[in-house]
Amino acid sequence: MDRIPRILKQRIFDYLKPEHTAGSSHGRAALLLGARRVGKTFLINQILEEFRKKDSSRQIASTSKETLLLNGEDYDAQALLEPCSIANYRRLLDGVRLFVLDEAQNIPNIGQKLKLIVDEIPEIRIVASGSSSFDLLNQTGAPLVGRSASFYLTSFSQKELDPYENPLETRQRLDDRLIYGSYPEAALMESPKQKEGYLKEIANAYLFKDIFALDGLRNSSKIRDLCRLISFQMGNEVSYDELGKQLGMSKNTVEKYLDLLSKVFVIYKLGAYSRNLRKEITKASKWYFYDTGIRNAVIGNFNPPAIRQDMGALWENYLINERLKNRFNTGQSGEFYFWRTYDGQEIDLIEELPTTDSKGIPVLTAYEFKHGKKQPKVPPAFAAVYPDARYLVINRDNYREFV
Repeated sequence: MDRIPRILKQRIFDYLKPEHTAGSSHGRAALLLGARRVGKTFLINQILEEFRKKDSSRQIASTSKETLLLNGEDYDAQALLEPCSIANYRRLLDGVRLFVLDEAQNIPNIGQKLKLIVDEIPEIRIVASGSSSFDLLNQTGAPLVGRSASFYLTSFSQKELDPYENPLETRQRLDDRLIYGSYPEAALMESPKQKEGYLKEIANAYLFKDIFALDGLRNSSKIRDLCRLISFQMGNEVSYDELGKQLGMSKNTVEKYLDLLSKVFVIYKLGAYSRNLRKEITKASKWYFYDTGIRNAVIGNFNPPAIRQDMGALWENYLINERLKNRFNTGQSGEFYFWRTYDGQEIDLIEELPTTDSKGIPVLTAYEFKHGKKQPKVPPAFAAVYPDARYLVINRDNYREFV
């Protein structure tokens, strides 16, 4: 299990195939985004290795001279890319067909520079990685419209681990994944103490690194405190006003900091699903962690399931994560929400597909997550308003079909 291939590799590789831009006046850039330590550099090396293989059917580069890898955190790399001129980039990339730039958000004006490269060297393919979407996407968004695609890498999905374990092993390791998550290095460690130490190191040294580097961020300690509060409210509706009171900051600042945490891939938000019916909650939100191990590291709780009070919330977070990872890995479209009425009827996850039924209504599937064996019935209000929606209860016995 020391070299587990990532599903996303093939999607990126397919996107970079020359035949996709045959006759085009510009090249292509794949933007690889994800939290620190989820394996972006390893994936980049996999892509480079694949690209260098001689494969006449794909007509791709077969020598290392046709690839160039730079790290945006390296001052020499920054110096090489600093002169934003056609002449500089033609000289630097002469003969290069795949240009890979790791931690690209550290390069000033990276969007303009990548646009100049793909416009003036149309035969080139670019992979640019970043651990902070507010830097990389903000800098590349407008300049690279029509020239790039974004790909999101997360910690291991269960589908990526399936080839390396049998169903019994998967079942036996489920609790371990709820507690320690699926960060690649942690997932391959045998000792719980090793896992705990590694995850604590990420939480202390890497998790907020990109946020703290922002100019003008005054309350770095407040970011950590907010993240801890969200950890304890995982899967519950969040009041920004209440969080602000607890932290001594305004509602707007709370929302700003939550947005920053989401843009470095620590947490993500689910909004409330509604078709504007009178009893439905419309403006509430819930927050989840991209990895349950990171969540537990933030609060310093790696206790076993038997003595935990939050297994239901961890189970819910884990399952939504797996669904989200599947979306990222396959590129499928769709939206995720939760659903609740003012009188307390609720559903953990609503999945809305872009397709519509015969009545022109978006296809809905409702999921209720139970760590135990309870089989709750569909909430009456939901069944009345959305009679065509599927309703499924996901528990430990049937979750493999869901993930």
